[in-house]
Amino acid sequence: MELYSFFNSSTSYRVRIALALKGLAYEYHGVNIRKLEHRAADYVARNPSANVPLLVDGEVQLGQSLAILDYLDATYPEPRLIPQDTMQRARVLEVALAIACDIHPVNNLRILKYLTDVIGVTEEQKKAWYDHWIQDGLAAVERLLQAHGSGPYCFGDAPTLADCCLVPQVGNALRMGCDTSAYARVMAVYEYCQQQPAFQQAVPAKQPDYS
Repeated sequence: MELYSFFNSSTSYRVRIALALKGLAYEYHGVNIRKLEHRAADYVARNPSANVPLLVDGEVQLGQSLAILDYLDATYPEPRLIPQDTMQRARVLEVALAIACDIHPVNNLRILKYLTDVIGVTEEQKKAWYDHWIQDGLAAVERLLQAHGSGPYCFGDAPTLADCCLVPQVGNALRMGCDTSAYARVMAVYEYCQQQPAFQQAVPAKQPDYS
């Protein structure tokens, strides 16, 4: 198994967490998205999404982190990250997609670069943009967890897809200097995950391409 990843990519971080939780070994390939290595023709030929991560598992080449996570859960089901129970599955997906669809897309690197390089916003305006969507998104996640979450993880005593998405997003928010103190349940889950070996193994600072 191979993973094409960028150390600071939250989508790559999600997949690294899942691989660590499942105890799956893989060969790491750094793809520097700051240098546009994800736009190279040979890489795009393998990953039409032209982004990270890319998982290679035998004949399978798969991009898009949530598709990868679903594939891993179906192919290597222990431990399960997406519950089989209909209602539990829906709750986990509700939180995971609130992060992956509502927070991440408007604050990823290509959007921030477009804001500064094309539209010409200032660094202060870019920071205000980032912070606004973090506050808006984490407030929603906090409400969901307060209403339906339980245990040290988002949902109970075992990590799920929701935790795989939450930890990288909170990590990015803290790296960007966002105030997360209003989100007690979100931060309790984040801090608990930070103490767990699989999550520690996946952190950006421990990746081969960290700089």
